[in-house]
Amino acid sequence: MTAVRRLSLVTEEGPAPAPECPKGVLRVAIATQDLKRLNAHFGSAKLFAVYDVTPTGWEIVEAVDFGEATDESGKHTNDGGTDRIAMRVEALKGCHLLFCLAIGGPSAAKVVSAKIHPIKVPEPSSIEEVLMRTQTMLKTAPPPWLRKVLADAGMGLAKPFFDDED
Repeated sequence: MTAVRRLSLVTEEGPAPAPECPKGVLRVAIATQDLKRLNAHFGSAKLFAVYDVTPTGWEIVEAVDFGEATDESGKHTNDGGTDRIAMRVEALKGCHLLFCLAIGGPSAAKVVSAKIHPIKVPEPSSIEEVLMRTQTMLKTAPPPWLRKVLADAGMGLAKPFFDDED
């Protein structure tokens, strides 16, 4: 079985347990190879940077390290029968959004069933850009899919929204 390392912030009291997402905070996972850029596919990301985002700021929660990454060719090696995708989904439970360059249909279905909304980004960008765009969506009129995620996260909306229905 492949090991998963959680790199969490350590306080004076010692290492933190796997953090729970506070109410009113949007937890975001970003697929990355270097903790600087959103630059990986879901199934082949070496790392996931996990942030808590609010309309006024963001804070890194942890980095989840999977050690090995594939070459993003679409062909996955046999790693002794471990379900790499299930392991990734389990490690990201509690996140509301997942940003990645690509995600396959079966993987997306597993992510969605864990109540994580996957978002494919067409090209690499800095993690800061992703967080700023997320924050802008929170401050302005979020699209309907994000309004549902925000309701699930316990985030009250500053102003009412009206659907474009007749």
